[in-house]
Amino acid sequence: MNAIPLARPRIGDLEAGARNAISDVPGVVVGHATLAQGEVQTGATAIRFHGGDHFRDKLAAASVVFNGFGKSVGLVQVDELGQLETPVVLTNTLSVGTAATALARRAVAENPAIGRRTSTVNPVVFECNDGYLNDIQGFHVSEADVLAALDSCTPGFARGAVGAGRGMTAYGFKGGIGTASRVVALDGARFHLGALVLANFGRMPDLVVDGRKLGRERAAADEATPERGSVIVVLATDVPLEHRQLRRVAARAVVGLARTGSFLGHGSGDIALAVSTAEPIRHAERADVVARRVLNEQRIDALFRAAAESTEDAVLDALFSAEDVVGRDGHARAALA
Repeated sequence: MNAIPLARPRIGDLEAGARNAISDVPGVVVGHATLAQGEVQTGATAIRFHGGDHFRDKLAAASVVFNGFGKSVGLVQVDELGQLETPVVLTNTLSVGTAATALARRAVAENPAIGRRTSTVNPVVFECNDGYLNDIQGFHVSEADVLAALDSCTPGFARGAVGAGRGMTAYGFKGGIGTASRVVALDGARFHLGALVLANFGRMPDLVVDGRKLGRERAAADEATPERGSVIVVLATDVPLEHRQLRRVAARAVVGLARTGSFLGHGSGDIALAVSTAEPIRHAERADVVARRVLNEQRIDALFRAAAESTEDAVLDALFSAEDVVGRDGHARAALA
């Protein structure tokens, strides 16, 4: 009997953006470098938040660590200064150092004063472990791959088993890159909040799709695989938010993760980063006092709902966009759809 393909459901009550992607936030683009040959099933994914120089025009940012079983780079300074000063790169666990070096090299090439006549640069890199499908010990992701991902950024980027998501597993199925967005109305204007996830987490029996316990229907009765994966959530918005507000918004990503069945297991590295593109912070600012717009705190619930809905939708997008992949030692993951 042929399987009946599953359809990705519509999630939540808010309107999605035109692409239903993080790139609905003006200026945000995403690129991939995908390595898919035999035992090598990995890659890098880059997120640029505006078309300029991220070091010279920094952005307000904040992170939240839901479960800290992870090896990310750059979060200490992000949360101390409340600023992001490079694009963000996602990759596999053992390629974090390579990606950070590539980001630093690019920043220095564009700003020769870095580390000499001005401050050093804080690259931000996130990771998940793709070692089940990928020969992670081979250190196959190169600096050139990271730069290729940065240079290929576009609003209409691929999803699923691409870039950093190539070797990832989610809820026992093929995981990877997923994205979604929601529209928020403020002062009569349309704003966006978008999410991009690197989905590599969850147990099959726990998977919930729009309230349906789909994982229990698919999993074997004796399924007892422990939770050992990770998920990275990157949220971007053109609403003017300061660091504290961004941290509050980032914390609501966990609502979306929980709706898909996650309980943030012991071995799972679950981290969210939230970035506002609205009010760039000039590296060479000369004024002593700087005026900045900021959201009225009484209106922040709209962002909370958008973060929860777009995160849940992005996880499902990763699952429904993925394809079957066979990798290291014949290990395989089937696509949910």
